[in-house]
Amino acid sequence: MIQIISWIWVFSGIILILLVLLHSPKGDGMGGIAASGSSMFNSASSAEASLNKITWTFLAIFLSLAIILSAGWIS
Repeated sequence: MIQIISWIWVFSGIILILLVLLHSPKGDGMGGIAASGSSMFNSASSAEASLNKITWTFLAIFLSLAIILSAGWIS
């Protein structure tokens, strides 16, 4: 049972990394210092909102499994 949960934990971690990399950048970084008027892209699209929900779900799965595996509640 621990083996299956460990594999689900690893899988959710990999998916979580990929989901975070799919997000669009929120800031301009160093290019934003010289540029101005970048308020054209302030609203999040429905795709971004869905991606946020999926990312938060996988984060909850990952953290829950990390707590369960580290606490030793399953033998």
